[in-house]
Amino acid sequence: MNGNGAPRRVGDVTTVSAGTDGTSGAEGTGGVEGAGTAEGSDRASTSGSASTSASASASASAPASASASAAAGSARTKLERGRGALGPALELVHTGRAPTRAVLTAELGVTRATAGAVAAELEALGLIRVDSRPGGAGGTQGRPSHRLSVDENGPVALAAQVHSDGFRAALVGLGGRIVATAPGRVPVSADPAQVLGAVVEAGAALLAQTGRRCIGAGLAVPSAVAEPEGTALNPLHLAWPAGSPVRAIFADCVKEAGIDGPALTGNDVNLAALAEHRHGAGRSAQHLLCVATGHRGVGGALVLDGRLHSGSSGLALEVGHLTVNPEGRACHCGSRGCLDVEADPLAFLTAAGRTPGPEVSLLQQARDLLREESADPGVRAATEELIDRLGLGLAGLVNILNPDRIILGGLHRELLYADPERLRAVVADRSLWGRSGGVPILPCTLDHNSLVGAAELAWQPVLDDPLGTLGTAA
Repeated sequence: MNGNGAPRRVGDVTTVSAGTDGTSGAEGTGGVEGAGTAEGSDRASTSGSASTSASASASASAPASASASAAAGSARTKLERGRGALGPALELVHTGRAPTRAVLTAELGVTRATAGAVAAELEALGLIRVDSRPGGAGGTQGRPSHRLSVDENGPVALAAQVHSDGFRAALVGLGGRIVATAPGRVPVSADPAQVLGAVVEAGAALLAQTGRRCIGAGLAVPSAVAEPEGTALNPLHLAWPAGSPVRAIFADCVKEAGIDGPALTGNDVNLAALAEHRHGAGRSAQHLLCVATGHRGVGGALVLDGRLHSGSSGLALEVGHLTVNPEGRACHCGSRGCLDVEADPLAFLTAAGRTPGPEVSLLQQARDLLREESADPGVRAATEELIDRLGLGLAGLVNILNPDRIILGGLHRELLYADPERLRAVVADRSLWGRSGGVPILPCTLDHNSLVGAAELAWQPVLDDPLGTLGTAA
């Protein structure tokens, strides 16, 4: 649930703050013990309430057995109160925002003892590791704080991505860490069930090889995914029928493979943006614009105040169909000169006078050409042409959206590396906001961000409710 009592949506990034009553303001954490700082929290942690303090005072004259029983009861009460903070705490560790128990205590707005109980329970669930050895990251004054990290041997999510040149399956742990991958360069047929069956089969083989526990599966597709149906509205580069029920097909394949947990689906660039916001170049951005070209076409995504903006039905930010060259190439959508066909790998190879081959993907061919033959006059002219087209599109988006950061993925990342000043100049010259101070334009930092984002879909229920999804800790 979010802070207003509404259900959380995929893509939400929890911001935990202390409430006015001294409790955590995060969803479901109203029952967490009061917001004491690290200093002096030992006194607060010995009594969760005035009644507990009174019981502790009365127990001074009680038999030792009664005192021990009261202490055990207080510990159980503290743990129960802290369980509401398990999800927010896990997300803080998952996104790298709580490297120590002292930081976790401050971010959750709870006492040191409650933060310790929360961390211990997450460790018992096999999700994080608590390192009490001194050194490394420090905490508050005095005794060094316990260090927190995701458990490298913990559960994984099955992540999959389908694109025009094939698919890739992977196992992804907490923290966006890819544990194993199984690329599949097979022809993508016009039958979604056949392709997704092969994807899940590859993922199931990875699970069998590693012996890892799987918490669910996520799929990234190069199409807008309509909500709530989970249909691929316009898989233009896959030859799949428009409106293919990809989420239902994927879920059936996952179930048939005997894989537990939810099976969810999303647009590949939306998921790339989500991954970059949590683990990559988009961290801390409040209004993050992501634009990327993968194997074919161009996509965009927007993360607003930590939430993936998908529009009223999941179809927002179809930036590939912005017109950047009215007399340009014909687009699959019926228009001409769209960013989708003016700034993708095929457009680059064509502009450079190269005929694509079948050996490797279009994206890899374009990358290799840009990196290895950048001094060639034809390649240089093609690079400038695509940078100018991309810059026009970004300038229009900046005027409309006013982002505080732009990140570029796929071939667009390579274009930024090739001539960052040219791209930034086009955006600044063509946008009102760019002229007033400029917008940071950065490369994406995750090599497989759509895969990591697909895993985020599967991890979200665990982040929301670790106990409810994984069961009681042993």
